[in-house]
Amino acid sequence: MKTLFYMTKRNMKIFFKDKGMFFTSLITPIILLVLFVTFLAKVYKDSFFNSMPEGVNVSESLINGIVNGQLFSSLLAVSCVTVAFCANMLMVTDKVNGVKKDINITPTKKSTIAMSYYFASLFATLLVALVGTIACFIYIAATGWYMSFADIILILIDLFMLTLFGTALSSIVNCFLTTQGQISAVGTIVSAGYGFICGAYMPISQMGSVMQNILAFLPGTYGTSLLKYHSLNGAFREMSGQGIPVDAISSIRDNIDCNLYFFGNQVSIAAMYGIMLGSIMLLIGVYILISRLSAKKKK
Repeated sequence: MKTLFYMTKRNMKIFFKDKGMFFTSLITPIILLVLFVTFLAKVYKDSFFNSMPEGVNVSESLINGIVNGQLFSSLLAVSCVTVAFCANMLMVTDKVNGVKKDINITPTKKSTIAMSYYFASLFATLLVALVGTIACFIYIAATGWYMSFADIILILIDLFMLTLFGTALSSIVNCFLTTQGQISAVGTIVSAGYGFICGAYMPISQMGSVMQNILAFLPGTYGTSLLKYHSLNGAFREMSGQGIPVDAISSIRDNIDCNLYFFGNQVSIAAMYGIMLGSIMLLIGVYILISRLSAKKKK
């Protein structure tokens, strides 16, 4: 455990020492927040109005609460994965600089080396994600706040799980990267594409049935849905308290992926957590296995 602690500490020190890498990771959620508010807010408002039955009036504050909840959950769902790829660059940088060879010839277990990179990236990504969360909370409080204390706790749990997932996924991918160019290429692809396949940029319910069934197999889809569910729960409670029909609320939940369906069957919240936890454990196991096999092959 001491070796794991010191190696994780070493990796974190190098990450925070590289000011360019650290501040790039830190401002990513803020940039996404500005882009989401600028370009996606109107799309989400239009989607909300299209889901409402005729004759039902909703206050401007409540509309902002629903739209901001979507923006907030989408931003965090993307940031937890894209920032993890940025924070995990040290693994590849050590390969490029030859540091990884020196580490591998030490008597340290290969699983310890692998997990030291994982934990360092996890802590760095969590820090950035929490900064983004605070910025979003400030924005939501200024425009329309409906979250309870329980909602905030559940959002933080979802955030932690998605960070575990994003760090494990980036660790596996980075095992196969060996140059700075490959890091940049993968980072660009993930930043541009992940938001679409997890339902952050565009609700999965708005896609074709074939695409919906395909994306239902991806764990990130359920992590995004959990964040949406808990971010919007307070706004939906307020809608119910104002006497808005249950069918209308259910329709909105379906349209913005608070409710997810696997081949026509609704997936429960407990099942979503089970899928996320199972995926995280599987990805971490695969990552450790790949690291061990790679080290043996080089020997």
